[in-house]
Amino acid sequence: MAVATRLTWRQEKKLQNYFGEKQFSLLYKASVHGFSTNSLLKICSEQGPTLTVVYSEDQIVGAYMQKNYGEGNYLITVFVFQEITITECKVGPFKLHMLFDEDYYGNREVSIHLNKKTMHFSINTVKKLGLSQRYISFQDCEVFRCEDLLDKRRMNGITELKESLLCAIRNYIPYGGLVNKIRILLLGPVGAGKSSFVNSVKSIFRGHVTNQALVGSNPTGTSEKNRTYFIKDAKDNNTLPFILCDSMGLSEKEGLDMDDIPYILEGHFPDRYQCNSLKLMPKGIGNHTGCPLLEDRVHCVAFVFNANSVEQLSNQMVKRIKRIRRELIKSDVVHVVLLTHVDTLDLITKADLIDIYKCVPVKLKLEAVHRKLGFALSDIFVVSNYTSEWELEPVIDVLILSALKEMLWAADDFLENLPLENTGRCA
Repeated sequence: MAVATRLTWRQEKKLQNYFGEKQFSLLYKASVHGFSTNSLLKICSEQGPTLTVVYSEDQIVGAYMQKNYGEGNYLITVFVFQEITITECKVGPFKLHMLFDEDYYGNREVSIHLNKKTMHFSINTVKKLGLSQRYISFQDCEVFRCEDLLDKRRMNGITELKESLLCAIRNYIPYGGLVNKIRILLLGPVGAGKSSFVNSVKSIFRGHVTNQALVGSNPTGTSEKNRTYFIKDAKDNNTLPFILCDSMGLSEKEGLDMDDIPYILEGHFPDRYQCNSLKLMPKGIGNHTGCPLLEDRVHCVAFVFNANSVEQLSNQMVKRIKRIRRELIKSDVVHVVLLTHVDTLDLITKADLIDIYKCVPVKLKLEAVHRKLGFALSDIFVVSNYTSEWELEPVIDVLILSALKEMLWAADDFLENLPLENTGRCA
C-alpha cells in the first residue's frame, strides 16, 4: 500500500520551492515504519539530500540536509513552517545522523528523539527560530528524498519530447488532403495572450524568440486588425501546414464585432482588415466572395484566456463567448481552449511545467473554465507564452507544441466530419 505524506499540496509545494525547486519522494514515515532511529537510518541512508519533517500539534518543524547520512560533518538547515511563513537557521557542523542523537550530551543544538516523539533545541536555536520552548512533542515524522525537478535526466527527456512534437507537426498532412494548410482562429478577451501565442509558435520554429505580432498592455487590446500568420520553419525555410489567425480582442464595448463571427468562419478573413463589419464588405474585397474556398475557412477555433483572470469574466463576456460557441456548433467548427500565463499562478514554477496538469492550481482553473463556460475538460490546454524571456526553454516549447498538435488533430475532425458536397472547392 502506498504511503502518503501528511503535507498538503500547498505545504509541500511551498517547501519544494523554498529549498530550490525540489521534487520530494517519501522514504520514511514513523507511524508506518516505526518510531526507531535504526529504522530511519536504514531506510534513508545513501539517498542523497533529504528533508526531515516532524508534525507537532500546531506547526511543522524540520531539517534539510544536502548530503548523505554519514558523509563527514555538515551544516544542517533547521526550519519552522507556520501557515505561510518559513523561518530557518543553520546548525552544526556535525554528522548528519547526529540529528537523531538519543544522547542528550551529543548534539545539543537540535535533536529528534523518535522513540520519545520529542524534538529538542538549544536556547540559541530557539531564539533563531522564534520558538516559545526548547521541547516539542510531535505526532509523526517523515523523511523525503530531494531531487532537482529539472535535473539533466528530466531535461533530456523534455528535449526528446520537443523533437518528437516538432517532427509530428512538420510532417502533418491535413485530413484527406482536402486543404494544404489548416486555419486556426484565435479568439478571446483583450489581453488574453493571442498575439503572444502567435509569437511563441513562430519563435519555436525560428529557433529564437521573436515578436512579429504586436503585443502590449493597451487595455483595449493591441490587435486592431485581423491578421493571418504563415509560420516558416527555419530548418528548411518552408511554411508549415497551418495558419494562425489573430483576431481583435473580445470586449464588452469594443473589439471584434459579434456579427462578423459567421463571416470569419466562412472564410471572409482578409489579412489586416479591421472588422466593422464584414457583412458590409462589398464582394471582391479580400476573400469576401460568394463562394469562399474550403482552404479559406476556419477549421479550428482556439479560445484564449488568461488563467489568472478567467474566473473574473463578466456575465456579459460569458454571454458573448457562449453565443460564439453556439455559432461554432451550428457551423460544426471544432473549438478548444488555451489557458495562458499558467507559469504565473501562485506557487507554480518553471519546473512545474513538466507535469503542469497535475498541479492543484491548474486543476482548479480547468474546472473553473468547465463550470463557467461549458468547455469539456479534455478540450482545455495550458500554455506559457514567451513574453519576457530572451532564450527558448524546452519545457515551455513542449506545452505550446502539445497544444498546437491537439488543435491540428481537432481540425482533422472538422474536415472528416464535412458533408461530401462541402469537400470540393467551395465551402
